[in-house]
Amino acid sequence: MNGSNVYLMIAAIAALVLWRRTRSMFRPIRGSGIRLLIPLLFMLPGLSLVFNANVNEPAWTFGAAFGLGIVFSIPLILTTNYEVREDNLIYAKKNWGFFIAFLGFVIIRFILRLELSDMDPQGQMALFMTVAFGYLIPWRIVSFIKYRHVIASE
Repeated sequence: MNGSNVYLMIAAIAALVLWRRTRSMFRPIRGSGIRLLIPLLFMLPGLSLVFNANVNEPAWTFGAAFGLGIVFSIPLILTTNYEVREDNLIYAKKNWGFFIAFLGFVIIRFILRLELSDMDPQGQMALFMTVAFGYLIPWRIVSFIKYRHVIASE
């Protein structure tokens, strides 16, 4: 897969995430909130990239990548909230700061990809998956906890 295909795929995924997030602001979230955690299951195949035997990156780079992901999760956590509206259903709060933060992360990932272009492609993908794990895991878990707090306060 050449570079332009990767950028196109990343842009398509980012557009899909933003579209889904925009849609969720206008649709109620039903049930116990477990559906907020389902995207973490979709990340499981990415573990094969991290634990690939051909990846020869030092352990500290994976720790740094995960730490960077945790830093990336902070604005997402702060801009993700839920509210009960007049129909007594729970919705994601409208917060355009989320979109700005998310687009900022996509731009930062593009820049990092360019800066790390001399790195082994498998190692690079493993590190980017580690960054993704670093921001998705805390963000989704905290989102689930926030949702459960709204249910409990209802």
